[in-house]
Amino acid sequence: MNEPLLILRSVLYVPADNERALAKAASLDCDAVIFDLEDAVAPAAKETAREALRVRFKQGGSSEQSSAIRVNGIGTAWFTEDLLAARSVVPDAIVVPKVSSVEDLRLVEDALSETDAPASIKIWAMIETVRGVSAIAEIAGHAASADNRLAAMIVGTNDLFKEAGISGDDARALIHPWLMQIVLAAKANGIAILDGVYNDFRDLGGYGAECDMSARMGFDGKTLIHPSQIIHANSAFGPDPAMLEEAQQIADAFALPENADKGVISLAGKMVERLHLDQALELLDRAKAIEMRRSGK
Repeated sequence: MNEPLLILRSVLYVPADNERALAKAASLDCDAVIFDLEDAVAPAAKETAREALRVRFKQGGSSEQSSAIRVNGIGTAWFTEDLLAARSVVPDAIVVPKVSSVEDLRLVEDALSETDAPASIKIWAMIETVRGVSAIAEIAGHAASADNRLAAMIVGTNDLFKEAGISGDDARALIHPWLMQIVLAAKANGIAILDGVYNDFRDLGGYGAECDMSARMGFDGKTLIHPSQIIHANSAFGPDPAMLEEAQQIADAFALPENADKGVISLAGKMVERLHLDQALELLDRAKAIEMRRSGK
């Protein structure tokens, strides 16, 4: 049985120790929420944040959103308790920071298996180290392994800039080759790929331009730091109405009896191949999944 298509156009980070933000999250129109135990929570507040998450998940959230919990990194003093707390509330995914090798994924998967965690809990791996970028083909390729939990990867651009020593207003342009390498690895292995955050949430013009470029690069969505960023992400990474109309025309044309065995047909003065049909059906499936998310079905 195929799993539902993962829709992650807009993925909002919410500090796990912020009660107001936790309460508001379910009412927002983002596709997913990452409840953050890592960077957004001070060391002294880690246990308070874990307890706040237990209460929040007990109360329930939005059936229209995917829920994920970002734990502190492997090897930190908080990792084990974070992972146990996350496993206990059964989110849709656990976000693992600074994944630099397949061994990191296996360590988390083994820990979840030891606690009999349900297979529904997936892993979203953050790619934010130079080692992670260097090993991206192997990390993404883990999705083909038996009983793996890898469902998505997230680019952590801020940490990547810092570790690689890249700075300046054109820092993002300088790492475009790396970003495309990560996107390519994700697409080759059928997992979702999310772009990093845009730090100045007041600069909606700059953020919108980055969103649009990210969508053109092949990212499935973007991680966000403020609710005001949701609407543009949903638009930028959602199906274009004109492309949807064309996709439906292609699907309808190939569905005609006279085209059933044809590898290529003529449509509106253009030659259309079956590979275009596959692309059209994928786009229509994505649009349907988005509509189902909106309706809560």
